[in-house]
Amino acid sequence: MSTPLTIAIEMHPTTRLVLIIIFFVGMAWIVLSRFYIYFEQLYAEKYNRPFFYSPIVFRKKLSKSQRHILRNHYSFYKKLNLKEKRIFRHRVATFIDSKDFVGREGLTVTDEMKVLIAATATTLTFGFKHYILDIIDAILIYPTKYINKSGVLHKGEFNPKMGAIVISWEDFKFGYEIGNDNLNLGIHEFGHAIHFNSFRNEDISAVIFSNGLKELKRYLRDNEPIRQKLIASHYFRTYAYTNEFEFTAVLLECFIETPRDFKAQFPKLYEYTKQMLNFNFAGY
Repeated sequence: MSTPLTIAIEMHPTTRLVLIIIFFVGMAWIVLSRFYIYFEQLYAEKYNRPFFYSPIVFRKKLSKSQRHILRNHYSFYKKLNLKEKRIFRHRVATFIDSKDFVGREGLTVTDEMKVLIAATATTLTFGFKHYILDIIDAILIYPTKYINKSGVLHKGEFNPKMGAIVISWEDFKFGYEIGNDNLNLGIHEFGHAIHFNSFRNEDISAVIFSNGLKELKRYLRDNEPIRQKLIASHYFRTYAYTNEFEFTAVLLECFIETPRDFKAQFPKLYEYTKQMLNFNFAGY
């Protein structure tokens, strides 16, 4: 009588060959993947950018009305070239599909809300290879300021435990009504999420952001005159000096809203911020 061992030994030669091929292909894939990760890290350390961006295999599309909103109500999109616009639309559509948009206090979520919120996140991560921000599962939208669980009146917040960005729609829109006051609720809260992502995840975009931020903090720590100039200039609002997280969020607001002023007053800080975001687009 044949035992299971005998059957295994007497495996058909073709089957055995297929299994051997699968084994070695799998091993080769693991080795090449690890080598690529190591190579990409070395490349990022030297050039402060990913070796290549995530390819678009299946392009996601916005509806005609959503494209109209983006084209007519989002100024950053207008500055992009045709290729960048196609990528931007795909990323906005991907963000919308990957997050839950929830209206609070009876608010009905509209396409305008989805597109403009997703476009804000896409702007900050447009230089990233990994841009989905998996630490965010939901966008909670209140009509106006709201009372949070701590009983505090809020305009918005990033809540990592909930995996959510929470915003007042009224205040979010106000952030875009004046485009050069360095006050932008959407940029601020997504800035918190990106900052948090940079020390929670190890993807290449998180690493580049984290490394750039470390260099920026080291530069400020070692340059007392620059720190004093920054405070005296009032270019960053006082709230920026609350803690590292608020400083980083305000830093990103200033970079996105008034890049020319930022570069003129604090060129080294500007370059570090540009490096953190890998931001090489029109006007920056």
